Amino acid sequence: MTEQTQHSPSRTAVVSGAVLAGLLVVGVVVASRFLPDEPAADAPRVHDGPVGLVPVDAPDAGAPQCGALLAALPDRLPNGDKPLARLPIAEPAPVGTMVWGDRVGDPVVLRCGLGKPPELTSTSALRDVSGVRWLPVDGEVSATWFAVDRGVYVALTMPNGVGTGPLQTVSEVVGRSLAVQEVRP
Repeated sequence: MTEQTQHSPSRTAVVSGAVLAGLLVVGVVVASRFLPDEPAADAPRVHDGPVGLVPVDAPDAGAPQCGALLAALPDRLPNGDKPLARLPIAEPAPVGTMVWGDRVGDPVVLRCGLGKPPELTSTSALRDVSGVRWLPVDGEVSATWFAVDRGVYVALTMPNGVGTGPLQTVSEVVGRSLAVQEVRP
């Protein structure tokens, strides 16, 4: 029979390991209590390339009315003392879309040729801006305004904190570019 020698770790190694494990647990607990789970919602985002847009159902995006509207829209939208410049859209760019922003924060997005907004009913509270009837739909971080009295539906999504300049300017262009028609709830 051979004799096996057992080597046990020294008392110093065991104590050191226990202390390090304890410090790791304390560090994780402290970090989880003081560090946010996600970046702050109001933290500015910097856009350094084309803006990505998810495709949405826009059956009339290729309609001549949308082409005329997009051609008439300005390269800049007013926003207080910081105008919003037109931004490039990442390929494949959805048809009937345009984006403006300042490369910090969420952009203003226009989509033309959408289907009827489900929020549009015979009792919807519409707002008139420069002769265009809009259906505002508020979200957590943005509001989308749907032009509902034209031959095609137009949506303008603006992040919270953007003034009324983009809506006013787009309303004026919609009013000049697209013929009025009855609201179709």
